[in-house]
Amino acid sequence: MTAVTVRVPAKVNLQLAVGPVRGDGYHDLVNVFHAVALFDEVTVREARPRAERPLVGLSVSGDLGPHLARVPLDDTNLAARAARLVARETPAAAPVDLHLHKRIPVAGGMAGGSADAAGALVACNTFWSAGLSQGDLLALAAELGSDVAFPLVGGTAVGTGRGEVLTPVDSPGRYHWVFALAEGGLSTPDVFAEYDRLRPGAPAPEGDPELMAALAAGDAARLGAALSNDLEPAAVSLRPDLAGVLDTGRAAGALGALVSGSGPTCAFLAASAAGAVEIAAVLDASGRCAATVTTEGHAGRAEVVAPVAGR
Repeated sequence: MTAVTVRVPAKVNLQLAVGPVRGDGYHDLVNVFHAVALFDEVTVREARPRAERPLVGLSVSGDLGPHLARVPLDDTNLAARAARLVARETPAAAPVDLHLHKRIPVAGGMAGGSADAAGALVACNTFWSAGLSQGDLLALAAELGSDVAFPLVGGTAVGTGRGEVLTPVDSPGRYHWVFALAEGGLSTPDVFAEYDRLRPGAPAPEGDPELMAALAAGDAARLGAALSNDLEPAAVSLRPDLAGVLDTGRAAGALGALVSGSGPTCAFLAASAAGAVEIAAVLDASGRCAATVTTEGHAGRAEVVAPVAGR
């Protein structure tokens, strides 16, 4: 092959229960991931000729305006790190160019960087014919970060530990979402640090039976009422403007609303596709957010969409 493209979904956290900080600096979580139909595409191809030939060359494109400048194009990029982990398991790995076409907000609480890393794992495994199993890829994902494993599974799943231990959830519902995108991002470490400051005696995280019952029934109204995020007060503390965004979406008819992950993207569950359009219009007119996106969940996992045969 000369190129492989993998499409990988964003996520919203239907529940994010956060325990106290652990000795290793992480937090125990109960994290109900839900993949939504907002996708990045990760393409790996033969490296172009260049003076130096590092294993991974990075580039990025998309319609996110100045947000794209926040995507690191050096060795700290999670997708580049993912490619190097696959190469570690692949003696025949040769230099590649990795291109990220982004639609998922950057530093927006929708795990765009983690999605790109998952996409790179799948793309490089295919491109280099590495032969790594799903279990192998999940193990590499856990080395990279807490959210990287989920896009390899997709759908809806409960993450425990620091989020990397996944249990898929059978949910027959198809849900309509509005995401209010913010100007600027929020640092996940900063949000967790604020959480620790605001809630120093946090209890061990627990799942929510009502949320699980709502998912099993495919009941959007029950699901909206059960949405929760322990990091939301910390995100709002750092970005007080988010409170107004959440209030505006609720007043526009959202069944439920929450900050997505560590923020600052806010997520709104609508009763229907038409309802999602109405909520988005109200949010856009309010001037409280930079832009809105409407989409559906749950979506599938990272998948190859365009392998290109060799010459």
